[in-house]
Amino acid sequence: MDADDLLPRNQKPQKRDLSPLSVEELKTYIAEMEEEIRRVTAEIEKKSSHRGSVESLFRR
Repeated sequence: MDADDLLPRNQKPQKRDLSPLSVEELKTYIAEMEEEIRRVTAEIEKKSSHRGSVESLFRR
């Protein structure tokens, strides 16, 4: 068993310390976060679409 298995699943990640980062590193970090937002948004759309399909099956 890993130590991670003992942590709550819904625990919020620690905020990253931004003070040591340069302006360019901060811009790169923003780009990475924007990509993650796009990835999460796509997953939400996929799950919403799937749920709608399943719900329509049971409405018949």
